[in-house]
Amino acid sequence: MTDILGAISAVIWSDWLVYLCLAVGVFFSVRSRFLQVRHFPEMIRLLVRGEKSASGVSSFQALAMSLAGRVGTGNIAGVATAIAFGGPGAMFWMWAVAFLGASTSFVESTLGQVYKTRDPITGEYRGGPAYYFSRAFAHTRARRLFTVYGFVFAAVTVLACGVLLPGVQANSMTAGMANAWGVSTWGVAIATVIVFAFVVVGGVKRIASFATLVVPFMAVAYVAVAMVVVVVNSEQIPGVISDVVSSAFGLHSTFGAVLGLAVMWGVKRGVYSNEAGQGTGPHAAAAAEVSHPAKQGLVQAFAVYVDTLFVCTATGFLILSTGAYRVFEGGSESGDVLADGGVLAAGTEVGPAYTQSAFDTVFPGIGASFIAISLAFFCFTTMVAYYYMAETNLRFIVGRFATVRLGGQRGVSLGRLTTLALQAVILVASAYGCVSTASDAWTLGDIGVGLMAWLNIVGILVLQQPAFAALRDYERQKKQGLDPVFDPRALGITGATYWESYDRDRERV
Repeated sequence: MTDILGAISAVIWSDWLVYLCLAVGVFFSVRSRFLQVRHFPEMIRLLVRGEKSASGVSSFQALAMSLAGRVGTGNIAGVATAIAFGGPGAMFWMWAVAFLGASTSFVESTLGQVYKTRDPITGEYRGGPAYYFSRAFAHTRARRLFTVYGFVFAAVTVLACGVLLPGVQANSMTAGMANAWGVSTWGVAIATVIVFAFVVVGGVKRIASFATLVVPFMAVAYVAVAMVVVVVNSEQIPGVISDVVSSAFGLHSTFGAVLGLAVMWGVKRGVYSNEAGQGTGPHAAAAAEVSHPAKQGLVQAFAVYVDTLFVCTATGFLILSTGAYRVFEGGSESGDVLADGGVLAAGTEVGPAYTQSAFDTVFPGIGASFIAISLAFFCFTTMVAYYYMAETNLRFIVGRFATVRLGGQRGVSLGRLTTLALQAVILVASAYGCVSTASDAWTLGDIGVGLMAWLNIVGILVLQQPAFAALRDYERQKKQGLDPVFDPRALGITGATYWESYDRDRERV
């Protein structure tokens, strides 16, 4: 089974997907005139000035929900994996895909806002790729094709976020705890299921509140402590930067042979971490209450910076400055000696143990525990975000039949029944991830991420126009000194049913 899964992952994550992620980021950056640079101050302003209502969450809460999905094991174990297999140059390509991916994130998240809708059961905002694919072409000849495309994406997302991806987070969380404290994997599995069940049954409001409380704290704490380790090893930083840049382009005498691997692993783990183009960000973006879709598009673009340029960079510099990594050339190990003279145990899988070893060089005896605690927060919030995205797409699949009651008026609704089934499945998947091998967990996760990325990136290349129309409209209104309010009809955008009935006069007051 491991070989079969590996073969499937290799096909999905071929060079075509790697270079597609980079090429689309370049294209959207050029077309938007590098909005990720021009509108950086506006991103910060929008975070401070949040809007929300009984139906939606604030921009900051939506950012926190998005970061809950982005900031996870990819920022710790994922970075270690990228560096171990792709060399220091993988860090450069993680930066590249983050910078370029910020524009991709803007496009997909703005589309998520444009085509969002209200949930018929909870009244909360729902949206995402499945929604914008099916709604954008509702009045065209291509409506049937893109309706089917939307359902395919929804089904893949339910599979990926409900089954394939939670196990990666659960596995890394368990590995970190086992390495630090020697706890039983089954003990972690049981505890995870109990706490996870409490959060997911509360709906999007509880998820948003949980993410708002936990995500900013854990991100700041992790980066701060990681920077302490980097400062202690500050004399290594010039060499680290030199190694990252030179090996990124195959110029380093030691790492030149892994140029292709540096690009592949940097992009692969970069997309896994910051999720730009994967299609996950638009789900959180759609839940926000804003007066113009471009507002949340800019906020979600900023999320990519937070994830990769802050958190992943902290991990990368931590590992590289302490020497706590290995490089695999052509699949063979080139060494496993750590900077402090220690040696990783034989058979240690690339992942949390590398980052824990790096922390232990400065904080002996407590570094491993700090990473274990960080992973518990990072991974758990990501699992919660995965559930939200899986539930959103399940709602899309069920559609108007969500309110149909099975067994008469006193029976349970189809929407409620399918939600309970999803909750049971994701809890089982998380428990299985705790006790499975890291290689199998990561392979399943890569399959899920790759499938979503292929479908979403190809789709938004076709559907990009409304996002850029919204951007131009937002910039025009800002120049007029207005607080931008969105009217899709004035821009020739169809299918944005929520915004067609939006109370613009109230927003202008």
